[in-house]
Amino acid sequence: MNPDEIEAALQTAFSRCDAARCPLTDMQKQILLQIVEQIQRNSTSILDTANPLDELTPEELEAFLEFVKAEEEQNRTWKVQLLNDWLLCQDSGKVQFIRQRYGLQWLNRVETYHFDKYSYLEEALKLRIGDRIEVSNALWEWIPEDDSYEREWFPCMVIKVDEFRDGNDVFTNCQIRFFNGTEYEIQGVYEWNRYNWRWPQT
Repeated sequence: MNPDEIEAALQTAFSRCDAARCPLTDMQKQILLQIVEQIQRNSTSILDTANPLDELTPEELEAFLEFVKAEEEQNRTWKVQLLNDWLLCQDSGKVQFIRQRYGLQWLNRVETYHFDKYSYLEEALKLRIGDRIEVSNALWEWIPEDDSYEREWFPCMVIKVDEFRDGNDVFTNCQIRFFNGTEYEIQGVYEWNRYNWRWPQT
């Protein structure tokens, strides 16, 4: 229920209390309506901070992103590495603060798409075979950049990733498979087609 619906339900409850000869005082009604307003404010602030990375201090965020980038460059899954440290009671170095201050609940909330906000990390989060992503129909249809209504997103799975070098230039192609079995190649998946795919918005 949204706050307007809650307020309407309260007004109905007030009327029923009156009809049952148990009327609420104006003060009681006011208190209940204020609680609805407070719930609305709190739910808005929760939505604003839905990205767990936003909860880190700037110094913590920098250390955490460096750790993630280093693990991904070594072709290791950063979350698995961190959990292994915790299970084996090993020091996690510059990101030890994650275990000490934020804990497992915070770590479990972090999803790959949360990193999209930090564009300078995008290339560190490389696609791997088996990753689930969503691709836009802008890959095969012409859609104006500012037309979000015609843009649709389709779930698929990465089945092949190839890196090519042409002199000093490096580009990556990615083969995907939709869940109906159709396959498609995304050329320049990190370079010119980065905005046409995203991590699933779970």
